[in-house]
Amino acid sequence: MRIQTILIQLVIAILFFGSCKEKTSKSSEEKTTLVAGKDSLIYLEEIHFKSIRQITFGGDNAEAYWSFDDKQLIFQSNNLKWNVGCDQMFLMNVDESFKDKKPPMISTGKGRTTCAYFLPDNKHFVYGSTHLKDEKCPEAPLRKNGKYVWPIYESYDIFVSDLKGNITKQLTNTPGYDAEATVSPKGDRIVFTSMRSGDLELYTMNLDGTDVKQITNELGYDGGAFFSPDGTKLIFRSSRPKTDEEIKNYKELLSQGLVEPTEMELYICNADGSDLRQLTDLGNANWSPFFHPSGKKILFSSNFEAERGFPFNLYMIDIDGKNLKRITHGETFDAFPVFSNDGKWLAFSSNRNNGGGRDTNLFIAEWQE
Repeated sequence: MRIQTILIQLVIAILFFGSCKEKTSKSSEEKTTLVAGKDSLIYLEEIHFKSIRQITFGGDNAEAYWSFDDKQLIFQSNNLKWNVGCDQMFLMNVDESFKDKKPPMISTGKGRTTCAYFLPDNKHFVYGSTHLKDEKCPEAPLRKNGKYVWPIYESYDIFVSDLKGNITKQLTNTPGYDAEATVSPKGDRIVFTSMRSGDLELYTMNLDGTDVKQITNELGYDGGAFFSPDGTKLIFRSSRPKTDEEIKNYKELLSQGLVEPTEMELYICNADGSDLRQLTDLGNANWSPFFHPSGKKILFSSNFEAERGFPFNLYMIDIDGKNLKRITHGETFDAFPVFSNDGKWLAFSSNRNNGGGRDTNLFIAEWQE
């Protein structure tokens, strides 16, 4: 749905090994005073954040998605202190934090999982998992021929589970990658990415897996799709090769179950795939988009202003491609912005307040216009 925590690991590799640029926004002394629930977690220029709260404290934590009643969040984590070898799904109430305790794991603990999203009953969720092929964590290659890559596991399928971790239904069973599922706010359709056509395209289906419809059909990786608040539009990221060399490289990597996540732009279309158009043309990686509650703007993460691959910050842009605005002002990594259904809160992942280490944690900010 989104580039998973594997991309976070790529960014971290860039941060720690690919640059000698000094961090200047916060002194070491200031960093040590930052605590959960304090507004000092907000950088001066982040005017859309009225307050902020840190809710995880270790590992790579990402893709926190709200229940339809905004009372709970599902997120994925590889926190070693929680006895997982790779990404698994965890559940939390929105008023909780996990500094000294472990949240309940609601995936099987087998294979690698990704992209959990609540169903309208708030008692079940959909997610991708590789456990049917192998209960062990699959390898996660980070580089190929000197370039950053992201694995597209053919063993991913999409499942429905209850909040105790019991799988109640398998929604996909076609050969190849099926993952990145999200649910329309209308509660009637799921959008996901699949390799069933031989390329990575978007599809939609009913909540029970029936009535599958292909949405995109152009060569390239289309993924990380979300519905607009009224369910009529889709926003997604895409890396669409144009030149002969780009096409050749894309196909060669895809044949090995890999894609390069370093060059992506945002696209928008109607929920049936019509009126498809490119929204951004910024360069570098533009990804993890999500609709503003108005349905007229998009929040997303990008490193288009970066000198050496980082930082990634959050930006906002109108759905007509105008009025680009920077939202966060960190010097490392901010991504996966997701509004609560009532539009009052924004959950996102960030490297802020991690003591200068590699942890990516979840934060909930109170949004103000």
